[in-house]
Amino acid sequence: MPYRVLGEGAFEWIGAWYKTILSSEDTEGDISVVDCVSPPGFGPPRHIHHSQDETFVILTGRIEFWLEGARFMRGPGETAYIPKGREHTFRIAGEEWSRHFVTATPGGLDAFFEEMGRQGLGLPHDMERIVESARRHALEFTGPPLEDE
Repeated sequence: MPYRVLGEGAFEWIGAWYKTILSSEDTEGDISVVDCVSPPGFGPPRHIHHSQDETFVILTGRIEFWLEGARFMRGPGETAYIPKGREHTFRIAGEEWSRHFVTATPGGLDAFFEEMGRQGLGLPHDMERIVESARRHALEFTGPPLEDE
């Protein structure tokens, strides 16, 4: 099972597994790093981080990114940088699960993931509560998940 890769302290949210490996609390809000394991086809709705730059480091699998209308692919050993204020989303491409680190600068994205996982909120039926939490974490949902063109 994919979550065993992450070990103790991992939690599930909307089909992916998360484990904070460097919390914003531990860095006085400067940075956070979350270890993520996501299944094929997984991807969040389009969104904007108003306060954080986001960097993905892909360890396994392939991820298709959408950044303000431009699509690009990243695989093992590659990175994707999403500047704050830019609308984006991503989707796990192919048949392989993806393990990737998500770094947020400044920190705070880890707290959003943990809040969603603890509350067991799901898409789309809990979207109202998810949007409330997202606002507290300077995150805005703007559209649907990434689909095939």
